[in-house]
Amino acid sequence: MTGPTYDPKDDGAKMEFWDAMSYGDYLGLEKLLATQRPLSDAHDEMLFIIQHQTSELWMKLALHELTAARDALIAGEMPQMFKMLSRVSRIFEQLNAAWDVLRTMTPADYTRFRAALGPSSGFQSAQYRMIEFILGNRNPHLLRPHPHVTQVHDELSAELARPSFYDEVIRYLFIALDGTAKAAPPAQLRQPHVPEPEVMARWKQVYQNVEAHWTLYELAEKLVDLEDYFRRWRFNHVTTVERVIGFKRGTGGTSGVQYLRRMLEVELFPELWHLRTEL
Repeated sequence: MTGPTYDPKDDGAKMEFWDAMSYGDYLGLEKLLATQRPLSDAHDEMLFIIQHQTSELWMKLALHELTAARDALIAGEMPQMFKMLSRVSRIFEQLNAAWDVLRTMTPADYTRFRAALGPSSGFQSAQYRMIEFILGNRNPHLLRPHPHVTQVHDELSAELARPSFYDEVIRYLFIALDGTAKAAPPAQLRQPHVPEPEVMARWKQVYQNVEAHWTLYELAEKLVDLEDYFRRWRFNHVTTVERVIGFKRGTGGTSGVQYLRRMLEVELFPELWHLRTEL
């Protein structure tokens, strides 16, 4: 036996929005949901578009958190920074899960619309490039895909002119242990971070006396956690690409799987990984 049809209005829910902000208004859903515009009649092109668009939204949040985390570190606001770094790790967990959905697309599915992509490629993602630049993996050659969008190119160039997040971490490490940053190596502005013996020695000091340096130890482990998720994202990327296109060249002209495999060798915070062998 069923009762009368439930009306949410009876519980106080607002049901009319002629003169008030609705859920769709607040989120701009009309515009957001109109941006999925497949260029072919292939069923799986919608999946491909949405997967990459949602990834870009997550990366936008990651950049929001990383930028604020660097500011918090410079200001000495460590608890706030730790929360932001933890959130970035969870964001990359979401980005990793997205590959599982994309992997439901078979090579035959992708072939039906691949030509519609032209030379566009995830390799050209400016937000992904900015994440790498902020974390310390800096390659000035990778500015080249971006001059056609002046604002994006300017923002990436400006990031290369300032210390990375990891550079700021190193500065904080030396101040905390030495009382000054005078012995800290200079910021590595326009190259991928190269491990420095003196940085390695300071991190080793932290790990050999965790109780005395708990804040630094926690910071180090937050960074390792973040890079762990970041590495998994790269691995999932290369596995998905190989599963879908094999060893074909990427749409953007890269060598595809071979290029992505080289990226697996990149270390964002090398001293934190290398010291584990010495402990």
